[in-house]
Amino acid sequence: MFELLITMTERIGIIVTIAFIVTRLRFFRTMISQDKLAPVQQLQAILVFGVLGIVGTYTGITVNTESLEVNKWMMQVAGEEAIANSRVVGVVMAGMFGGWRIGLGAGLIAGLHRFTLGGFTSLACGLATILAGLLASLFHKKNEKVSFSAALLMGALAESLQMLIILLLSRPFEQAVSLVGYIGVPMIVANGIGCALFLLIIRSVLNEEERIAALQAQTSLRIARRTLAYMRQGMNPQSAEAVCRILYEEVKASAIAMTDDRVILAHIGTGDDHHAAGRPLQTEVTRRVIEQGEQLIADRDHIQCQKTECPLGAVIIGPLKQGEHTVGTLKFYFSSPKDISHVTKELMSGLTMLLSYQLEAAQLAETKELAREAEIKTLQAQIHPHFLFNTLNTILSLTRIDAEKARKLLRNLSNYIRQNLSAATSEKATLQDELQHIRSYMSIEQTRFEDKLFIRYEVEDAALHALVPPLTLQPLVENSIRHGFRDKTDNCVIDILVEGEPASGVSVTIRDNGEGITPERLQYLGRQMLDSTSGTGMAVYNVNRRLTLMYGPEASLNIKSDKSAGTEINFRIPPAFNVKIHS
Repeated sequence: MFELLITMTERIGIIVTIAFIVTRLRFFRTMISQDKLAPVQQLQAILVFGVLGIVGTYTGITVNTESLEVNKWMMQVAGEEAIANSRVVGVVMAGMFGGWRIGLGAGLIAGLHRFTLGGFTSLACGLATILAGLLASLFHKKNEKVSFSAALLMGALAESLQMLIILLLSRPFEQAVSLVGYIGVPMIVANGIGCALFLLIIRSVLNEEERIAALQAQTSLRIARRTLAYMRQGMNPQSAEAVCRILYEEVKASAIAMTDDRVILAHIGTGDDHHAAGRPLQTEVTRRVIEQGEQLIADRDHIQCQKTECPLGAVIIGPLKQGEHTVGTLKFYFSSPKDISHVTKELMSGLTMLLSYQLEAAQLAETKELAREAEIKTLQAQIHPHFLFNTLNTILSLTRIDAEKARKLLRNLSNYIRQNLSAATSEKATLQDELQHIRSYMSIEQTRFEDKLFIRYEVEDAALHALVPPLTLQPLVENSIRHGFRDKTDNCVIDILVEGEPASGVSVTIRDNGEGITPERLQYLGRQMLDSTSGTGMAVYNVNRRLTLMYGPEASLNIKSDKSAGTEINFRIPPAFNVKIHS
């Protein structure tokens, strides 16, 4: 019996070796790592585990049930012979990993094959093999790993079941008892160990897959952090060179290159003396990647290098995309095609997807910025049509009674419009420019109001260099004149207070002593357009909108008003957005 156990253990080594070889196959690694298999994958699994069961039969040992003589290699099975084998290892693994369908399928293949071989236990062993696949499926649990102890126990139980069925079905009974007494313990022990070893091999494959995936994820995240700032700039020679240098440090390749759809943007590593940036695309395979948007591998002949002694013998090329369009390629060069492993292919797929996402993000950011600038220009252009009409009407009136005054007012209007046009093409203006604009504006308005309108300035010189959106102050002053002083006949006073400095933040206040704003109107003013007979609030809304677009909500307008004391509008320029302008 001990000799049989040693021999069975040796044969288990054959099964385990075959199992190790099978686990190197890609489809098998995919199969055992997925929770739910497609019909085609289920069929593949049934065939693989079923064949493993057949191999376990052929590597068995024939035992004469009358004399208990052992033939260490099974050539054929006589009527009085049985087979001590490791057939259940493959079947048990099928049920534990794949569930009852795969366990039953593998059991049927291996069991029916055993039945066709004949011998003293053909029916019993064939039936036991099928039942072993179903019994093992009881240990199958979705999303849970099979434990070592479960595999060991299941292998032993499957063989114990087989011994029981032999006793129940094989005749004469005395020979069945004698056979089970001789082969029972060795087969139970050997197949239990075989199932456990098979599990260890499969688990090592899964652990390897997880380790590779973790390393790829770690590498990809590190590359993402390092390349993000450059890819935000879009695809240009400078950003491409920076990204290629980062990848050259992270990826074990002879050279890294990046192209757009026309030229080589950067090439870092071996061959940079002739694979130079700025040259047009040389290879047909690169054009094919751009056209098809799929990853390709090329050998030395397809690289089509013009230098015959080029050390680059293979390349893997991945597409870089913006949306559905391929806008360039990423290339990993190697000295030989054998250096391109499965890990390299997966890494290329992950990196091209990652860099493509970064390119799309850069494009979206650029589009958003352009839209933002367009909105600011539109808001600026909407501010002052009524002022122009009022001024022209005043000039028209003055031409009849005071031509000199009309000419002066027209000259002031010309200067004002020139400043307005200049401001509308700028993104930011200093408070000094804004105050000068107000002075031009007030020279026109004071001509209209004669001695009824006054403006007072309290401005700290240090604050004049702070930046604001162009045409920010003048609409607020104009609003005071149009609405605050609408029913006021004299002593119309506007105060402008500017204090602070760019380093710590600047506060701007515009205060008038005109008619205040009702509480109902005040709660919406600046936050939305109003439907009112007294005005839509467009000027205040536009100014507030431009301030928050540029500087965030902390720069929004703060409006206080009282029917008897007038209106005060204040906003604060955050220090982070202040820049000194030197003459």
